[in-house]
Formats: sequence, C-alpha cells, structure tokens
Amino acid sequence: MNKYKTLLSNTLLISIGTFGSKILVFFMVRFYTGYLTPSDYGTADLITQTANLLFPIISLGITDGVFRFALDNERGRRSVFTVGFITITAGSVFFLAAVPLLNTVKEFKGYIWLIVIYTMASCYHSLCSQFIRARGNTALFSVQGIINTALVIGLNVLFLAVMRIGVTGYVLSVVLADFICTVFLVVKERLWNQLTLHPRKTAFKRMLRYSIPLIPATIFWWITSVSDRYMVNAMIGSTENGIYAVSYKIPTILTLVSTIFMQAWQFSAVTESHGDKEEHIRFFSNVWRSFQAVMFLAGAVIIAFAKPAIKLLSTEQYYSAWQYVPLLSASMIFTAFVSFTGTVYVVTKQSGISFATAMAGAAVNIALNLLLIPSPLGVQGAAIATFLSYFAVFLIRAVNSRKYIPFKLYGGHVALNTAIILIQIVFSVLELPFWIPVQAVSLIALMAVNYKFILVCLNKLLSMVKK
Repeated sequence: MNKYKTLLSNTLLISIGTFGSKILVFFMVRFYTGYLTPSDYGTADLITQTANLLFPIISLGITDGVFRFALDNERGRRSVFTVGFITITAGSVFFLAAVPLLNTVKEFKGYIWLIVIYTMASCYHSLCSQFIRARGNTALFSVQGIINTALVIGLNVLFLAVMRIGVTGYVLSVVLADFICTVFLVVKERLWNQLTLHPRKTAFKRMLRYSIPLIPATIFWWITSVSDRYMVNAMIGSTENGIYAVSYKIPTILTLVSTIFMQAWQFSAVTESHGDKEEHIRFFSNVWRSFQAVMFLAGAVIIAFAKPAIKLLSTEQYYSAWQYVPLLSASMIFTAFVSFTGTVYVVTKQSGISFATAMAGAAVNIALNLLLIPSPLGVQGAAIATFLSYFAVFLIRAVNSRKYIPFKLYGGHVALNTAIILIQIVFSVLELPFWIPVQAVSLIALMAVNYKFILVCLNKLLSMVKK
C-alpha cells in the first residue's frame, strides 16, 4: 500500500476510535465542574498526574520498547511481549513495597491506594494496547479506545452524580475502565499465547537499553507539563490550581488532534524507514509541511474562542480559567512539534537524545516557574513557563533531529506562524483595544500563510478517497 494511504488509513481508524470518544470527555468538563469544587478538582488532577509520573518508573519505560521492537521483528514478538509483562509485574511488586514512602506526602493522605491502582492499571493497559498497535491491528486499537472512553464516562456519571463519591469516584472511573479494557484485549487477542517461559536474553538487553533512557525523559516531560500545577498548588493554593487545571482542558483538543496523528505517524515513520532513504526524507518533509500548518490553524481557532469555550464548558466559579487558555494552546502546538521531531529518535532508536532534550525542557520549565509564579504574573507565569520550555525544546530538536533525518523544516513559515499566534495571544489575554477584530485578522493571516500547504494535504486526501 502507498505510504500516504497507510498513514491516512491508520489516522482515520485511530480518529474513529479516539476523536469522537475524546470529544465526549472534552465536553464532560462541564459535568466535572458541576460536581467537583475547584479544590477537589485540583486534588484529583494532582493524583492522576502523580500516577502519570510514577508510570515510567514502575514500567521502566518498557511499553515504548514493546511498541518499537514489536514493529521490527514479527518472529520475536512473543519475547518482546513477555519482556514487557515481566518488567511491569516486577516494577509493580517493588512499587507496592515502596507505598509507605507516599504516605509521607500530606496532600495524598487518604488517596494513596488510588494512586497505586491507577498506576498499575495504566501500565498493563498500555502494554496490551501498544502491543496490538505494533502488530498493525489499528482497528482493534481504535475499538478498545472507544470502549475505554465509554466506560470512563459511564462510571463518572455513576460515581459522581449518583453515588456522590467525589475525588475517589473521578479517579476510580479511569482505573476500572483501564482494567476492563486490559481484560478485553487479553481475551480477544488471546495474549496469554504471547507469553513464553524462555524469552530471548537479547530481547531483554536491547529493549531495556532502549527503554531505560526514556524513564528520565518521560519524567522530564512530566515536569515540563505538570510541575507548574504542583507549584501553583503550593505557592497560591488548591483553588487556583483547580481553575488552572480546567484551563488545560480546552487546549487538550490540540493534544488530541496531534496524538491521533502521531500514533499513526510513528507506525508509518518506522515501517517506511526500511526503504529508499531519499524518499523517506521527502516523506518526512511533506508530512511535516502539512502537520505544522494544521496545528497552527487549529491553535489559532482555540485561542480566538477561549472565552466562550470556557463559559460553555464550565461553571461560573471556573470562568477566570479562560485567560490561561491562549498561552497553553500555544504550548500544545509546540508540544505537538516536539513530538513530531521526536519521531526521528524513535525511528533511529536514539532514546538518549530524547532524554537529553527532555532534560533541557524540564530545567527551563522549573527555573521559569520558580521565577514567574511568585511574581505579579501568578498563575499566568506558569502558563508562560510552559510555553517557553516547549518552544525551547522544539528549537533544540529542530536542529538536532535533522542530523539523523534531514527533512525540510520550512523555518520561515514556522517563524511567521509563531509571530501571528503571539500577537493574537497578547491582544486576547490583555484585552487590548480591537482585540476581537485582531482575532479574526490573525485567523485570516494564518490561512493566507498556510493555504498552499493545506491545499496540498486536501488534494492528497481527495485523490486517495477517489481511488
């Protein structure tokens, strides 16, 4: 199959399973803010983000290794899956033994058990879902995504609206959904047949050599994306942190768009790397050209409609969250660009460089958070720090990644798009005179800058659909 057809086909399949369901979760923000106070919402957010921090530590980053190595070697997939299962199980045992350490954190008192089961359920679900994705079963990967989201929504309604168990219900919904989906995948694909008593020793060595550098890399990404909420919680309070957490929900739609695409893109980028090198570079360049144009336009739309979106999707006590949406939207644009350039390191198995660039982003983020959050900027300082840290990592990776796959960056277009977005943000956040017309002009300007790239993308899509 043509590489563009494969990418489009996988993107559409993942979109069916992810976009519609995640949009439902997006609109659930209104439901959450109706049943959780800002303080409760902030606590629930810290619990889930702490579990996300512990995930790579417990799993040793092995789920990324399972996906990458199962793509390479079909005959060795039983060893790959077994290595993943053994690693996560051993990590879970050590985690349970270390639980008393978490009891020393007063913010999590009474919620330690939720962090434990959330993390473990997430590890096993990720292992199974990444394995079936690497086997090319994108349809099943999509279906289990729909099931997972439906379960989260249904259980949220039950636990929050009916049983009224607040923070516990919010977290438990995700845990049970992950557990049920894991069982579904194991039974549907008979994954017990993928376990072997004698996995190859070379599989252990190669997978761990690839995955272990991703542990600090993932932790550093977590610091970059989440540490601001801990600092806002500590320096300003849980109520403001809850409002700030809600402001993240609107830009999440950008993360959703990029994540859907990246899941399909990683598969194509790796599988196509075995062919002609020049053609692979051209493939990277063409995909990047359209991807950056779409992300800038999508981000500009969310920035322009930040106020009405928050008003529609949350209650009045959360309304002030709108002022953080523009900068966080810009952050999500560059998060997507960081992920795209990071695909180069997945293809070439350069996990060490992925770690180094993530460390740079985390260092910038922490330094700026410590500087800006206590300043008069307050919570807005956290949003600024997040944007600047992702922007810095993108610049580093834009230079470094092209040493391995020298795709065309279209730097002039990226710079112009960034300038337009920043003007849009300044007028919106400060509510300067004519700020509303400026939003419209910015959208038109971005369309003018990117219309050629968008047309090329649409023409490819239409030609494939016709065929």
